[in-house]
Amino acid sequence: MAKKKSKTTLKKKEEEFIYRGYTMAKLKKMKLDELVKLLCAKQRRKIKRTLRPEEEKLLEVVSSGKDDIRTHLRDAIVLPSMMGKKIGIHNGKGFEYVEIKPEMIGHYLGEFALTRKRVSHGAAGVGATKSSKYVPLK
Repeated sequence: MAKKKSKTTLKKKEEEFIYRGYTMAKLKKMKLDELVKLLCAKQRRKIKRTLRPEEEKLLEVVSSGKDDIRTHLRDAIVLPSMMGKKIGIHNGKGFEYVEIKPEMIGHYLGEFALTRKRVSHGAAGVGATKSSKYVPLK
């Protein structure tokens, strides 16, 4: 006898994102010095040596609430203050708009705007191989 599916469906509890034991609300309230301790070594070292003026300007623009944010700073680190913003990251040809999500914290912006396209090769042409020499042409 087949089991009937129950009419009550359990809704999945929407889990809040946690980064290294801290919720997003706590991460946003943290000072940069406290946040640095949670990041990986390369990102931690970059921030400890102070941010460049361009990176500080980017953080100011992000915190101002401006809608259209575009940047060439592919080596800027994603911080909690950027959550939910759409940032146009330059890929060498144009700007790829990326919505910043919590999982991106600690990564570089350039990781989300690829600079190379995927190559899709076509079929080999006449003369490309030895066997194609015997294929009759129209």
